[in-house]
Amino acid sequence: AQDQFEAVGASLQRLRRNPGPGLMSLMVVAIALALPATLFTVLDNLARLSGSFGANAEISLFLRQDVSAQQIESLAATLNLDPRVGELRTISPQSALDEFKQLSGFGEALDLLPQNPMPTVLVLSLNATATTPAAAQTLLEELRARPGVELARADVQWVQRLNAVLEVARRGVLIVGVLLGLAVLLVIGNTIRLEVENRRDEIAVTKLVGGTDRFVRRPFLFEGIWLGLLGGAIAWLLVYTALVLLETPVSRLTGMYESDFALRGPGFGGLVDLLSGGAMLGYLGAWAAVGRQLRRADPV
Repeated sequence: AQDQFEAVGASLQRLRRNPGPGLMSLMVVAIALALPATLFTVLDNLARLSGSFGANAEISLFLRQDVSAQQIESLAATLNLDPRVGELRTISPQSALDEFKQLSGFGEALDLLPQNPMPTVLVLSLNATATTPAAAQTLLEELRARPGVELARADVQWVQRLNAVLEVARRGVLIVGVLLGLAVLLVIGNTIRLEVENRRDEIAVTKLVGGTDRFVRRPFLFEGIWLGLLGGAIAWLLVYTALVLLETPVSRLTGMYESDFALRGPGFGGLVDLLSGGAMLGYLGAWAAVGRQLRRADPV
């Protein structure tokens, strides 16, 4: 255990003694980790946004003109018993016509029509269990097949398209994250390789007096872990900085739609993921670099 603490202290001292290259490598690692983390955070917020709109999703049923009032009441009573339907509103033809007159500005022209062309509309608010794309589509198909329904239209279709786009984006961000993870490995590996090169004579002497590869390798491994940990912490701060810069315009945009949506950061779980991911990449990069350099530094 004492050797472990000494190795940790030695790795920190080397980073402190040589801050220039270490700081540059640290910032490269932080940016490489922050980019996929920021993209994943943005995608998570977009998924929450689509879910919040989906929770208020509605299906509009336009009934045929020949449907009687009794049939409308029977259909409404049946739909109210469906557990997937949260609330049901009935818009009468006269109410629809009055609203259309007010919005269109063609009131005088519409008054000349021999009869009201507007149908009765049933507006169904969906429960949370029916707002998923598959469940909403199933309910929509069932409603279209009901007698007396001329047209059924759901306002969740754009949510379905958004979810499909988000799934493609998640795959793309995952690929970018893997590539940037490899870049972190290379950056940390190259930093450790240069450090080993600078201490080649010291390593050769250590091995001549009986120092094992494990003993020599340990402080470099901790140095790689420190680079990954610090890079992950800085990456977490960069993600939050990006969210702070986006908070005001996003709040202004959502306010126009009377929504209380607010951006959500990666949180403590995101910090743990970045720290653990950075430490693991730092360890692997340092292990690969030190192993190769130690073989070249073997005393003759």
